[in-house]
Amino acid sequence: MTAPKNIFKSRLKIGETQIGLWVAMGHPAAAESCGFAGFDWLVIDAEHGPNGLAEVLAQLRALRGSSHPVVRVRENNRGIIKQMLDVGAQTLLIPMIESAEEARQAVRSMLYPPTGVRGVGASLVRASDFGNISNYLHTANDEICVLLQVESVRGIEALDEILRVEGVDGVFIGPADLAADMGLIGNSEAPEVRTVVDKALKDIKASGKAAGILTADLKLALHYAEMGVEFLAVGSDVGVFTAGLRALRQQFA
Repeated sequence: MTAPKNIFKSRLKIGETQIGLWVAMGHPAAAESCGFAGFDWLVIDAEHGPNGLAEVLAQLRALRGSSHPVVRVRENNRGIIKQMLDVGAQTLLIPMIESAEEARQAVRSMLYPPTGVRGVGASLVRASDFGNISNYLHTANDEICVLLQVESVRGIEALDEILRVEGVDGVFIGPADLAADMGLIGNSEAPEVRTVVDKALKDIKASGKAAGILTADLKLALHYAEMGVEFLAVGSDVGVFTAGLRALRQQFA
């Protein structure tokens, strides 16, 4: 038996646009509901959402057989990355990447030797179906998907070098943090931010890597889809839930 096929990664490689949603509520029922909605991929957010290892594990179980789970870890940390992979995540989004060296560190943390330095404990963990995937160690690397998040001026300046790092499957641009770093906190749709973001997405695509971004603005999301952004998130569970509640209450104002 081999590691499960990462369909999300396969679709990135052929340039398909996959539509996703951020999942930040931290509860498996919320994640499961989002999975039933038919999104191609969902981000389980362990950077800003209230998600530790146990919460991520519960949501991975809730999503089995529906949307592809992408786990955003809280930092580029080898130990955290190892645990997220061992509980069954195959695709990780690593935030705040600002250099080629940080990109290489992330790739190495996610892959088994000799390519990387991921710790070998496969017989004990969910990723290998607790040892029942007999050839997991020899096939896991092929199905691991490495997504890096560039979201600062320094990261944008290093983007060309980051894109040359072998093993990176995609780069996600974070407009909110980028805007803040540009002195425009809370204004990620400012023209000067949009210009930087659009250029970065085009550069990512031109490099042969997959490009990704999140926006809750429908018009902007359609713009990114027309650009051919491969992994496009169009909102969050928190945003959809809150907007729905407000709209319902307003019917009886």
